Amino acid sequence: MLAKVRSAAVIGIDAYPVDVEIDLANGLPSFSTVGLPHGAVKEGRERVSAALANSGFAFPLKRITANLAPADVPKAGSAFDLPIAIGVLVASGQLDIPDLNQGFAFGELGLEGSLRPVRGTLSLVGCARSLGARWVLVPLANRAEAALVDGIVVLAAPSLRAIADHFLGRVPLPSGSVRQPSAPGGAETVDFGEVRGQLVAKRALEVAAAGGHNLLMVGPPGGGKTMLARRLPTILPAMSAAEAIEVTKVYSVAGLGGSDGILRANRPFRAPHHTVSDAGMAGGGSHSRPGEVSLAHRGVLFLDELPEFRRNVLETLRQPLEDGIVTIARARVTVTYPARIMLIAAMNPCPCGYFGDAARECQCSAEVRRRYRSRVSGPLYDRIDLHCQVLGVPWPELADGDPGESSAAMATRVRSARDRQQFRFSGAGSAAVNAALSGRDVERWCAPDGEGRRLLGLAMVRLGLSARAYVRVLKVARTIADLEGEDRVRAVHVAEAVQYRGLDRAIRGPSNSPPIGVGSPPA
Repeated sequence: MLAKVRSAAVIGIDAYPVDVEIDLANGLPSFSTVGLPHGAVKEGRERVSAALANSGFAFPLKRITANLAPADVPKAGSAFDLPIAIGVLVASGQLDIPDLNQGFAFGELGLEGSLRPVRGTLSLVGCARSLGARWVLVPLANRAEAALVDGIVVLAAPSLRAIADHFLGRVPLPSGSVRQPSAPGGAETVDFGEVRGQLVAKRALEVAAAGGHNLLMVGPPGGGKTMLARRLPTILPAMSAAEAIEVTKVYSVAGLGGSDGILRANRPFRAPHHTVSDAGMAGGGSHSRPGEVSLAHRGVLFLDELPEFRRNVLETLRQPLEDGIVTIARARVTVTYPARIMLIAAMNPCPCGYFGDAARECQCSAEVRRRYRSRVSGPLYDRIDLHCQVLGVPWPELADGDPGESSAAMATRVRSARDRQQFRFSGAGSAAVNAALSGRDVERWCAPDGEGRRLLGLAMVRLGLSARAYVRVLKVARTIADLEGEDRVRAVHVAEAVQYRGLDRAIRGPSNSPPIGVGSPPA
């Protein structure tokens, strides 16, 4: 007696089909699972046997073999419990599902027969729809998330018994759409209008938001670096529907999707502690899951006290900053997670924090400062587009009560600059923001005028910029021009972009020179 139930498994944030084949043969009673099952899949046979018995079904005293095909790909997770149980019921003649080949099933079983939610439901149901399935069986707790996928009937069940009653024609399962709108942005609890002073830092954050650029803020403790970073999401444009689906998939696979099924409309903001491991940052582990860099996909990854992170953890950021993905290679499978992020980092200029500060004297020697800066590699510094100094705000400026420019006003300019980029790159196969431009696109869209080219050449020589830094200066200059509503990159835009390479002077210049020298933005 043989039965086949269609299911799926997740690799990265995408799913691939898995056929669950159940064979009942004569012989000594046994239950084996084959097809490269991992621990949770192997343990599923105990959950299935207990759930069948406690749901009022007869457990067949036969030699049961559950094969998960394709057999050469490792299977992980508990989502195969439900298709295995259904297969056993169908193969033993206790349940008849006429259009079984038209549906998919996912779900973890409790010992009493209840259905528990599983990770990656959005990806799993999306895979079923792409393969032409008419219906899909999911746990009731995953119903709202599954309903986000159009074009497929979602049957949500609280238990194995409820599924049997549905197909036996007793009590039908609810199948109506429970699609919920995207979560509204809501009232922000922070605003740039609360920030006194810090005009240069706010300008740098605006440029970063407008072009999707990475930013490093350097300054003494208490200067406001963290405060500024946490307000960056308030000026970023809302995600498109496609971006919201991508982000929701990542959180679903990570087990952070929740049960409300609402698309994540707000861009993520992740701020991991500096003790995070490389697997926690990049993803992976014994059972691969997205790391912090992927949980920040389409949003902001904020690293406070950058040099305090372990060097091997920081080096895992190289690929996502360059390619927008994280690739984790294992012996039998390679997993890829999306990681198109804005990296916002903050650090002190030296271990004591007061090098270059006018109010307090630095206690660190030149060698100590050099070692502190070298905790972050040169290639990682190169991948950060803007370097910005954040100094303490004088008391009179703090106390005068004059509000700064609001996030709403800054967001309007950012949205206008982003619209210019989308219009420019539409239909050209380019990225949606300046930071993601390829080398050929940089030559096409970011070429400065004659005076700008001369100024950039001079900066290359004096600052010793690398080829990567050269390209990033051009991208930033393009973004500044977009903020100003200019079609051509001019010398004034290049000049401001060069000013945001202050850390190159600190790294390559004399060790007793101030670490950052960012000039004021143009009026």
